Amino acid sequence: MNSQQASIGVIGLGLLGSAIATRLLDVKWTVVGFDLAAERRDVFQSNGGGAVTSVGEVLVRCDIVFISLPTSEIVADLVSANIDEFRTGQVIIDTTTGAPQQMIDIGNQLASVGATYIESTVGGSSQQLEQGDAALFIGGPTEIVQSEDVDALLSALSSKIFHLGNVGSASRFKLVHNLILGLNRAVLAEGLCFAEALGLDPAKTLEILQQTAAASSVMQTKGEKMVGNDFAPQARLSQHLKDVRLMEDEARHEDVQLPLTHLHRSMLEFAEQLGHGDSDNSAIIEAIRIWSEK
Repeated sequence: MNSQQASIGVIGLGLLGSAIATRLLDVKWTVVGFDLAAERRDVFQSNGGGAVTSVGEVLVRCDIVFISLPTSEIVADLVSANIDEFRTGQVIIDTTTGAPQQMIDIGNQLASVGATYIESTVGGSSQQLEQGDAALFIGGPTEIVQSEDVDALLSALSSKIFHLGNVGSASRFKLVHNLILGLNRAVLAEGLCFAEALGLDPAKTLEILQQTAAASSVMQTKGEKMVGNDFAPQARLSQHLKDVRLMEDEARHEDVQLPLTHLHRSMLEFAEQLGHGDSDNSAIIEAIRIWSEK
């Protein structure tokens, strides 16, 4: 792929979509982007992107389009509303964490007009993706995933790419990934609250823990944010709550029990009630602090 000539589309310029656009702009692709929010389009334009004012403009101009939206319901509505704009040979790469069956249905709808749908869910925050440290979980046809153009784009975003099978497999794996990651965050938050209650310095506690068997990558990415009460969003708490509800839906469908996940949902819902829905997901520590005072 000639990055100087090819225009890559990005629909959805929130935390994750803007990180994707930034990575591609940094390696000199021409990126065309759309978001409903004018202020996001303005930021994208100021960073070197080509902002447009409709989904249709992205689809007309770009053979490969990333979609990065909050839920698979929103993606499904977007695809249905613009189905006549998709075309044969077009590749749609969706980074949304959504309901697996809904992702499959979206893929089938796009296939009916000749377009190929690929899941590319992200293991990590928007900041990690922008730095090239996030993992990509891929679901879609092997011949398209491994094609020169698609492989070049995915490789520009991450060196950790895992092709898990057909559409649906990546969204299922992302739920497993986020279950474990989210519980790690909750455990870290509870541990730091416990340290505070015992009269230990949270910053020193974090420093020591990172040198022991209790260390985790979550300590590196979220520990200082928790200790410093820095909840500027890298990944919003409400988005993870959405993911946890998807986990519970899938578990009910498969008749599997997720007892820790049920408790985690209650904690996240409480954090959201406290006004932390748009905060970074590390803000779960605030819910635990107040919960423990009840």
